[in-house]
Amino acid sequence: MRPTTLPLIAICFCMMVVEANLAVSQDASPTQAVTGPVTEIARGVVFDDKNANGTRDRDEPGIKDIRVSNGSDIVKTDADGHYELSVDDDAIIFVIKPRDWATPLSRNHLPQFYYIHKPKGSPEDFRFAGVAPTGPLPNSVDFPLLRRVEPDKFKAIMFGDPQPSNVAQVEYMSHDVIEQIISEQAHGAAFGVTLGDIVFDDLSVMEPHNQSVALIGIPWYNVIGNHDLNLEAKTDEQSDETFERIYGPSYYSFDYGPTHFMVLDDVHWHGPEGDKKGGYHGGFSDEQMKFIRNDLALIPQDQLVVLMMHIPLDGVRDREELYRLIEQRPATVSLSAHTHYMEHRFLGEENGWKGPKKHHHIVNVTVCGSWWRGRKDERGIPHATMSDGGPNGYSIMEFDGQKYTLEMRGANRPAEYQMNLYAPESVAQQDLATTDLVANVFNGSEKTKVSFRVGDPNGKFGDWNTMTATRMTDPAFVAEKKREEEVPNRPWTSLPGAHSTPHIWTAKLPAAIAPGTQIIEVRATNVIGKQVSGRRVIQVKAN
Repeated sequence: MRPTTLPLIAICFCMMVVEANLAVSQDASPTQAVTGPVTEIARGVVFDDKNANGTRDRDEPGIKDIRVSNGSDIVKTDADGHYELSVDDDAIIFVIKPRDWATPLSRNHLPQFYYIHKPKGSPEDFRFAGVAPTGPLPNSVDFPLLRRVEPDKFKAIMFGDPQPSNVAQVEYMSHDVIEQIISEQAHGAAFGVTLGDIVFDDLSVMEPHNQSVALIGIPWYNVIGNHDLNLEAKTDEQSDETFERIYGPSYYSFDYGPTHFMVLDDVHWHGPEGDKKGGYHGGFSDEQMKFIRNDLALIPQDQLVVLMMHIPLDGVRDREELYRLIEQRPATVSLSAHTHYMEHRFLGEENGWKGPKKHHHIVNVTVCGSWWRGRKDERGIPHATMSDGGPNGYSIMEFDGQKYTLEMRGANRPAEYQMNLYAPESVAQQDLATTDLVANVFNGSEKTKVSFRVGDPNGKFGDWNTMTATRMTDPAFVAEKKREEEVPNRPWTSLPGAHSTPHIWTAKLPAAIAPGTQIIEVRATNVIGKQVSGRRVIQVKAN
């Protein structure tokens, strides 16, 4: 049962989900009326939990100017840490974590920054449980914060679509990705984010999934995806009841260091009607748009804003309303997943963006790759190559003021594995000038410069030659898909069709390569990541 009285931190440290409704206004007044149905006023304190015991002790002061929201409005706490917000009977009050403060974590390292007020609870006829009735609103909904120094420069891990449909696939993730991250503690990430499709429709898998991700040992935030919904829900408002029980609000924001992060819910659900199944489209609710407007109005114009969502931003119906709010800011970037291939999109006038420079949107690599499909390797794990020819995996982003970089990491691969190169095993010297070299640079974009050179066994290399961006399917993926189809009664789930990939470069080999064993080196320089390289050995036969 959920306690009906606070202190809230006690709930947090008992590993119960704390959910809260906070209304925040742009004028930073401690009290702000909420439009729509209102039942009562929520009151509470945001305080410095000096001894981290979850309870506000006498010597623990309230903290001023902390933003608190009910999902639409935002208020700031007064000089003593107090706030007041109007709430209805389906509300989540949450604190917007400021710089140099941390929120408590659950046993699975999920941030506990909210309090759910649902006196009647979630609908009872859902397959997966939502929120149990919370009872009367407590006299005081308090939020503890813990002092933490946060540097200007820091890293975060980004997951796209882990999407396990059962516990066996959670184990794939554990062995393929989680163990790798744990063994690379040098990543130094401050926190992680899953960009939606945490699971694949079976919401009971969320708990074992969370237990696996928690082994990384850092705070972990979650975005809602289209496979994380209660599919019985008749409305968008009811589609995230199980998500709320486990993770809290489906949209919120927080600061880390000098950077402002916004977790957005861009999956708009429309429920089943009669014999017609439910479905979704990319969109933001009116209430969420109000929260976004209020949130952005309370942060400096020059602060880097990182928007994190599930469906790519250029696939959201009402994206232009969001564009108008961020396009004049000097530093913004957005991330999504959903497509199961990696891509950098630079959104401009053709997409409705009117800012002075294009908006950078990152479609992140997915943990499950192509939905855990493909032949199993020696560990019994599907290779799950994405339809763009890249491996399944994750990203590490580094933030530093208004700057950011992103590195892609392939699952069960060394950090240096950043591209696939294709050229014949052997080629006659007379055919060199008509022979293609193909480079699939997984983290490449339209701003990436790619070149190659040829070296001999003595380490002597020729000049660098420019390669040309060429949108095409990955040759190895196409070949593997064909081999799959030739296997009768195959004991694995087939790969999807190949995706025409925007991060492939091609060139013809130089005609003057000497006969013998030669090495081709490819170099890619990206404006959002470090320079990467790859090599391929070929045999050149004399005429």
